Amino acid sequence: MTGFPQLLQPVLDTPDVRGLAEFYRHLLGLRYRPGDEPVPQGTADTSDWLVLTDDQGNTKLAFQEAEQLQPTTWPSPEVPMQMHLDLTVPDRQALEDQHARALALGAKLLLDRTEDPDEPLYVYADPAGHPFCIFVG
Repeated sequence: MTGFPQLLQPVLDTPDVRGLAEFYRHLLGLRYRPGDEPVPQGTADTSDWLVLTDDQGNTKLAFQEAEQLQPTTWPSPEVPMQMHLDLTVPDRQALEDQHARALALGAKLLLDRTEDPDEPLYVYADPAGHPFCIFVG
């Protein structure tokens, strides 16, 4: 055996590639990989694959066009989560600040478990319906 595969990036399917990339770009403070930046206003954006990186150019998330996507029905079991992102913040104040930001960016609140003394958290759906959590960690 020559070693292990290395994780490059999570890839999220979405019918609106640019829209979901913009949501996570703003939520996580990321930037586009060179060449993936938004097209000039008034120009049709035909992007079917986009990548976001951190300030050092490390790949963090990718987005892939999917014409049909059935959002999770979590916590109801009809359509399971399949995958979700865990995002952490250092304290409760940061949790509330990021909660407000997520909602303002278009996230839908699925669960408020902020009263849990051991792990206060919120669970959301992003604009394409993918679940993600923000918690104190």
